[in-house]
Amino acid sequence: QVQLVESGGGLVQAGGSLRLSCAASGSIFSIDAMGWYRQPPGKQRELVAVITTESSTNYADSVKGRFTISRDNAKNTVYLQMNSLKPEDTAVYYCHSRLKSRGHWFSRDYWGQGTQVTVSS
Repeated sequence: QVQLVESGGGLVQAGGSLRLSCAASGSIFSIDAMGWYRQPPGKQRELVAVITTESSTNYADSVKGRFTISRDNAKNTVYLQMNSLKPEDTAVYYCHSRLKSRGHWFSRDYWGQGTQVTVSS
């Protein structure tokens, strides 16, 4: 059984900062990548940022220069530092990991429960 547990969401004024954390736990053999997606109200879920085990990163154009993703491989934890937040960043943020659990041949996708980020203008 694998779980992704997020923390760090909340309400912040425009221009402020928040830091999200997500810890993967359970019967994990290896992690390929970890990242963050978000789903704004009434819209589809979209990629925010992703980081591989080798620390290669990819960001959505809308967050480049403002958000930074990082990872602690020893703790199976991924972080998202969000600076210069805008009202349009308001969304439910979901942690994602593609990993291989013990006893399984192939990697699969796992999701956290989501954490609300609200940016007021």
